Amino acid sequence: MYVLPKDEKALKAILSDSEILWKEKDKALKLLRLNNFSGDISFISYCLMPNHFHLLVKQKNATTIDTFMNSLCTRYAMYFNKKYKRVGVLFQDHYKAVRVASDEQLLHLSRYIHRNPIKLLQGGPLQSYSYSSYQEYLGLRSSSWVASHLILDYFRKNKNASESYRSFVEGGGVDESMLALALIDEA
Repeated sequence: MYVLPKDEKALKAILSDSEILWKEKDKALKLLRLNNFSGDISFISYCLMPNHFHLLVKQKNATTIDTFMNSLCTRYAMYFNKKYKRVGVLFQDHYKAVRVASDEQLLHLSRYIHRNPIKLLQGGPLQSYSYSSYQEYLGLRSSSWVASHLILDYFRKNKNASESYRSFVEGGGVDESMLALALIDEA
């Protein structure tokens, strides 16, 4: 909902229709009030892990990521606390971010994100992990809100960009100098 375009006209039509039940109107009103970042950010790649997550996003202006992360984490904490009948802080710390300074760093960061669940899979195929955008990159799933083309365009010189990207992610060693640029210093 955060990155898909909001159909305000359809939601307002629900609110003005006297035949629609109050529950549907309440839902439409909540959707109208919900922050929407469609057009402001693009998800390039993501990976949701059991105790953390990675997002590679492109933002339109310098403050969009702060607003987006604040909204996302607040809404998720509210949902989680309500679902599990708990109160208080959910996240250990403020999110951390790295500015991507080169195409090479962008590609290696995407690779790092998609390789994140390797230990979790215990030798299973990387594309079987459904909580990452890797399946979109391989053409196994399609989500309109994942801008995989921003990475796959670098691999289009080959006949099959998805297969070239798979080789890049799953093959060979990791360039440690590029990883150092992509990762956040934990100190």
